[in-house]
Amino acid sequence: MDLPKTDSVLAAEINNKGILTLNRPKVLNAANHEMAEKVFIALNKWQNTKSMIIIKGSGDKAFCAGSDLKKLIEPSEYDISIKFFKVEYTVNFMIANLKIPYVSLIDGIIMGGGVGYSVHGKYRVATERTVFAMPETIIGAMPDIGSSYFLPRLQGNLGYYLGLTGSRLHGIDALHGGIATHYCESAQILELEQALINLENANDIEKVLDQFCPKINKEFSLAKYLPQINKCFNASTIEGILKNLEEDGTEWANETTKVLRTVSPTSLKLTLHQLQLGATYTLGECLQMEYQLVHRILKHKDFHEGVKALLVRKDNKPKWDPSRIEDVSIDKHVLPFFEPLPNHDELPISVKLVSKF
Repeated sequence: MDLPKTDSVLAAEINNKGILTLNRPKVLNAANHEMAEKVFIALNKWQNTKSMIIIKGSGDKAFCAGSDLKKLIEPSEYDISIKFFKVEYTVNFMIANLKIPYVSLIDGIIMGGGVGYSVHGKYRVATERTVFAMPETIIGAMPDIGSSYFLPRLQGNLGYYLGLTGSRLHGIDALHGGIATHYCESAQILELEQALINLENANDIEKVLDQFCPKINKEFSLAKYLPQINKCFNASTIEGILKNLEEDGTEWANETTKVLRTVSPTSLKLTLHQLQLGATYTLGECLQMEYQLVHRILKHKDFHEGVKALLVRKDNKPKWDPSRIEDVSIDKHVLPFFEPLPNHDELPISVKLVSKF
């Protein structure tokens, strides 16, 4: 099967290595259906023929800053959007189950879909330019691309904090937070990539990574807040989290409360329920659940309102419905998202396989 030429993804084969470049720099390499299809084709071709796969983003700003949100709220794009997510989630699962090394060079912004193209692989190299976030609650959506699997598995309750607030991890914090496995200065990324390409034995990959990614004695910027994060986000409901934050009463707690009171109330409760389920699910089960959820999210009023407030009106003043966390009912507003899809629509993956994350 030949790889079709495309502008959105550049595929190169050098020294028995497959190199993928996400190539939409004008839109921060935002993921779309064509990109997902091309990555899928490349992985299918290379998983049994190459000794290693390397993925990176073009330009100097982003690895991949998520999906093309404006397209996702267009009613005429619904069917193609569903196809996009079906392929993208399948790609996420393929990456997690590759038997050859998969190296993500996450030099720049990495959000949403970009996280899916990297976090499920064994080796994830961050730089000082890395900016990680799953900001879906800010736009009335929910964290996807398998985040219901990996977020609950971060240290303590850090994943719940990141998933509910959309908070960012900058630079080496991506390593400390568990999103990246290695950290390298951006000035050395090209040299690191070339060294990986030149490797005669892919089993020596960790020696190369250790050479370019020395241990750096720089503390996690959230280290001083981790005890509060673990305590305050150790609640089974959003109301419980808010109560814990109120009792904490520090400036950090007050700022966190403001964020939670700003994002979509429905998204908050949906995301918490999703992460609680994901903590006990396999990656395949999480992706199947997220595929079920995204069918409803794409048509949900809060998602359309959130994207319009951020990218169309650009006033950052979304009008959520319901507008208050206390008015969101789990039975009425959240559980319907988790109902089985009609016609038994599912991802073509095995839910039993367990990710190596």
